[in-house]
Amino acid sequence: MKTAIKKIFFISVALVSVTFTFAQSKKEKEMIQKAKSIISQLTLDEKISQLTQDAKGIDRLGIKPYYWLNEALHGVGRDGRATVFPQPISLGATFDPEIVQQIGDAIATEGRAKFIVAQRQKNYSMYAGLTFWAPNVNIFRDPRWGRGMETYGEDPFLTGVLGTAFVKGMQGNDPFYLKAAACGKHFAVHSGPERTRHTANVEPTKHDLYETYLPAFKMLVQQGKVESIMGAYQRLYGESCSGSKYLLTDILRKDWGFKGHVVSDCGAVTDMYEGHKLVKSEAEAVAFAIKAGLNLECGNSMRTMKDALKQKLITEKDLDKALLPLMMTRLKLGILQPDVACPYNEFPESVIGSIDNRNIAQRAAEESMVLLKNDGVLPIAKDIRTLFVTGPGATDAYYLMGNYFGLSDRYSTYLEGIVGKVSNGTSVNYKQGFMQVFKNLNDVNWSVSESRGAEVSIIIMGNSGNTEGEEGDAIASSERGDRVDLRLPEPQMQYLREVSKDRTNKLVVVLTGGSPIDVKEITELADAVVMAWYPGQEGGVALANLLFGDANFSGRLPVTFPETTDKLPSFDDYSMKGRTYKYMTDNILYPFGYGLSYGKVAYGNATVTKLPTKHSSMTVSVDLSNDGNMPVDEVVQVYLSTPSAGVTSPIESLVAFKRVKIAPHATVTTDFEIPVERLETVQEDGTSKLLKGEYRVMISGAAPCNRSKELGVSCSTATFKL
Repeated sequence: MKTAIKKIFFISVALVSVTFTFAQSKKEKEMIQKAKSIISQLTLDEKISQLTQDAKGIDRLGIKPYYWLNEALHGVGRDGRATVFPQPISLGATFDPEIVQQIGDAIATEGRAKFIVAQRQKNYSMYAGLTFWAPNVNIFRDPRWGRGMETYGEDPFLTGVLGTAFVKGMQGNDPFYLKAAACGKHFAVHSGPERTRHTANVEPTKHDLYETYLPAFKMLVQQGKVESIMGAYQRLYGESCSGSKYLLTDILRKDWGFKGHVVSDCGAVTDMYEGHKLVKSEAEAVAFAIKAGLNLECGNSMRTMKDALKQKLITEKDLDKALLPLMMTRLKLGILQPDVACPYNEFPESVIGSIDNRNIAQRAAEESMVLLKNDGVLPIAKDIRTLFVTGPGATDAYYLMGNYFGLSDRYSTYLEGIVGKVSNGTSVNYKQGFMQVFKNLNDVNWSVSESRGAEVSIIIMGNSGNTEGEEGDAIASSERGDRVDLRLPEPQMQYLREVSKDRTNKLVVVLTGGSPIDVKEITELADAVVMAWYPGQEGGVALANLLFGDANFSGRLPVTFPETTDKLPSFDDYSMKGRTYKYMTDNILYPFGYGLSYGKVAYGNATVTKLPTKHSSMTVSVDLSNDGNMPVDEVVQVYLSTPSAGVTSPIESLVAFKRVKIAPHATVTTDFEIPVERLETVQEDGTSKLLKGEYRVMISGAAPCNRSKELGVSCSTATFKL
């Protein structure tokens, strides 16, 4: 009887799936015909006007003006009031696709609500649309890259999983319509330096291209069904990434089956002749880019399209082909012409900055902060007698934001969070103490003695968007947002040395920033060190909950913290040798995946419970024991070493992870199902192959396994042969 019921169930599911796919296919075919019909009615000037970010309105067809450029890296960006969620590098530290998908959904909902109001006001300006140029799934291959904060970290698998979750949340679950259109950027092989991005040519090996730089984009396309892809500024193998037939047509559309539209990074088409000098004119550049697979230009070169047509560099049919995906995106959004069938036409303004979204932002911030060191000072008792807080970042909301941020009408600074957590009998004092970058001009600094005199002193140190980020934003950076080294500015370090000298109290350092910091001296001088990143508008509340024990630390490093920049490969070298946990053999201070909590989880009995086949997944399990007095959210990570590990493949690679809740003094067993394709090894030519030989599975709280053990992180291993 049970077997019969199961058969009926699976048949029913299959029928529903077929019906769903048929309905989707029918709707899509109808809309493709509609898009082609609209294109056929456009004049040549109207067609050209739709190929730029500032698309003109066409009144006779009921088409309103539309500005394609909008940002939503961690909240609706640059468009007035919205919830400011943690920066993507912070979200990488959560190792939590569920919260990332919730954030994507919340952003799209707020974006829709804002769009509806903007349309009523006839606001068709930049940042008022529904095509959001996020997520950034470039790989944070070098810790000096200022824009690394925009990414989910250094691992392609983690980046792909979180990026895909973000896209699914943002685009919604309707079979045809989109709540908002996401965009994977910057395709491909882009991660600094900022100073040379408009002129550089990068030539990684095909192994590195397919093993490191492309997998996250492929996941976005094939699993996330991302609607848009943005081409990068630099050249790849001599071709501009925003005009590369190899990337945009051969890989993206032919190999991966991408159906959406491709947009250039802003000014990238102009770079083809001004920066890269690949062509002799703007007209040649726009023709070359469109024929290579570009659909939309962010820039001004499309104004020369008529010259390109006159010179027969391109045909009107080429324009029609480029326009089709653009029209389809606006039809999927339900905004090309009035469309009552779109399920996302009505959202109240009350969803913008709602309590629900603030709660998501707070939870994400709590999950993201990483405890690097704790000599017993944390958690702090709420009824502590005296507490001192210092640092410019303690009171400045800018230290919460990161880049590409939106604006909230509510920010919880670190000082507000801390003051709101302690008892009313606690004496709390605050002084800025030091300047972020420049030396204090006054040689008398009372905060030094006040810091030493308190039972616990909390120093907020680190970076902000002034010292790291994109080339035009980081105004205090001499390297256009990149960092020459990972040391904090000397005024900060000198202050820390002064308050540490001859102290008898406890010292907690909270670090802000979006990239690795040289923390070797900091961890020697402080009793506890927390990496808070750029946690968004609820950062203060989240930090206080963690410092005072109302929440447990569970964030893990999504990028390796090296001991020194001196041993890093050249910044402009895109080879992966010596980079990230996959290829680093030394110079590791804190490894990828590392983070402490209030308690210690022991790993044991790692077992391969089911071997993989050509068509089925493998299954592994591990026992986890929490020896602490608080429940923990343990980020369990599964790494794989292949038969060619360290020779023609990475030393080890992340192949699975999950957050597991473990009660105090409890033991649980958790399982992982790992698709066979994750066991494949990328070959020199970029193809993947399942090798014969012995494989090693390492399940732990960080990588690599031996380094994790040195830091007190447990690890359990198993081997199997294929």
